[in-house]
Amino acid sequence: MNASPELAAVPRRPLPILTPQQISALKPELADVIEYRKSGLSLNWIVGCPIDCVYCVRHLFDNFEMKVPRRLMSDEEAVAALVSHRYFRPHKTPIQLLNRATDPMLPVVKPHLFNVLRHLDQQGLTNHVLIITRWRIAPEDCVVLNSFKNLRLTVLVTHSGIDNEKIEPVDSNIAAESLRTLYKHAERYRTVLYWRPIVPGLNDSDAHLARARELSVHAHATVFTGLFFRKEIADYYQAHGLSMPYDDTARRKIMPEVAEKRILDYFHTPEYTAAPWGALFRKTSCAVAYAHGEADYNGHYGIRELCNICPEEQIALCRSAWVKPDLAEVTDEARTLGATGEVEVTDRAIVVEGLDEPPRYYLQHGFGYQCHDRAKPHHYRQHGRAPIGWLAEDGPKTA
Repeated sequence: MNASPELAAVPRRPLPILTPQQISALKPELADVIEYRKSGLSLNWIVGCPIDCVYCVRHLFDNFEMKVPRRLMSDEEAVAALVSHRYFRPHKTPIQLLNRATDPMLPVVKPHLFNVLRHLDQQGLTNHVLIITRWRIAPEDCVVLNSFKNLRLTVLVTHSGIDNEKIEPVDSNIAAESLRTLYKHAERYRTVLYWRPIVPGLNDSDAHLARARELSVHAHATVFTGLFFRKEIADYYQAHGLSMPYDDTARRKIMPEVAEKRILDYFHTPEYTAAPWGALFRKTSCAVAYAHGEADYNGHYGIRELCNICPEEQIALCRSAWVKPDLAEVTDEARTLGATGEVEVTDRAIVVEGLDEPPRYYLQHGFGYQCHDRAKPHHYRQHGRAPIGWLAEDGPKTA
C-alpha cells in the first residue's frame, strides 16, 4: 500500500462551502453542525447524500432531496466548533462524525473526514470517535485510519441485508466487503458490524440471520437494532406507495420482542459458557466499549437485564467501573444544566425532570451512569426501545 496517511487526509478538491444565504434556508437543526446524541457529540459539517435509503433520518431535517454533499464550514472551523462546545470534555466525551446527513466514506466526503480526524488526533485527544458508513472502504483507507495515534477510533459498518431496492437501493454486499476489509487491516482502530435496521418480514429470515452471523466473524463486535420510524419517514413511505413496516410511529427505535428473540436464539451457542452469544450487543456503546477492551461509557450496566447476553469478561469490566454517583454532586450539575423537580439516583439510573437529551447525555457520559427523563421512562426489558411489539413481563419498577 503506497498511500501516505498525511496526503490522504488533505482534500485535493475541497467540497464547496454553502453561502450564509444558502445555510439560512436550511432547517435550523440541519444548519447547527453539532448535536448531542446518546453515542456521542455529533459533528455534521457536511450535508447531502446520494445513497437514498428511504428510512434515512435525513427526512427529519427536510434534506432528503439534497443529493450532492456540501460543507457548512471548513474542516478547521468544524474542529474548533467541536472542541470549544460547552458539552465537549477532552478525552471523555464520545464523538460521532458525519452520522446524520451524509455518508462519511463517500469519495468526495472522505478526505474531509480524514482531515478532521487528523486535526483531532494532532491535539492529542483520546476520545472515542465513531464513524458510521455503508459505503466502500479500500485497503488504502485503512492505512489512514491506522495512522491516528491518540483517538480511540471505531468504524461501524451498517449492513441490513435488505434487498428491496425501493427501500434500500445500495447493495448490502458493498458494506459486507467494506467490513471484511476493515477487519483484515485493523491495527489501531476497531470495526463493528452495525446490523440495522432489522424489520420483521423484511430482513429477518433465516437466510438474513445466517448472513449476519457469518459477517460477525469479520468484526470486533456486532450490535443489532431496529427501525427509527418517525412521522416524517412514514409520510415519505406513504407518498411513494411503499409498504408500511409498522402501523404506528415512535420516538424511539422499534425492535419487537419476537424479532429480538429470534436473533438471540439464532446466535446462542450454549457450549461457549463464557460468551454464549459471542460479541453480540443490544447497544452501540456496549459494542464499541467491548471492541476497545473498556467498560461501557454509557453506564448500561445499571440496566442489568441488558447485560444478559454480554460476555462474562465484559460484564466484569463494566461492573468494576460502574459507580453509583453522589446524589448531591449529581443534583448540583443537573440544576446547573436547568433541571427542575426532584433529582434521583436509583440503582439503575439518574432520573431528572426538565432536561432534554443533550444535557442528559452530558450527565450520562460525565458520570458513566444512565440518565433518564422521568416523563419518558425506560420500561423493563424493552431496553429503551419503542413499546411497539412488546408485552413486557412484570419486572422492577423503572424510570
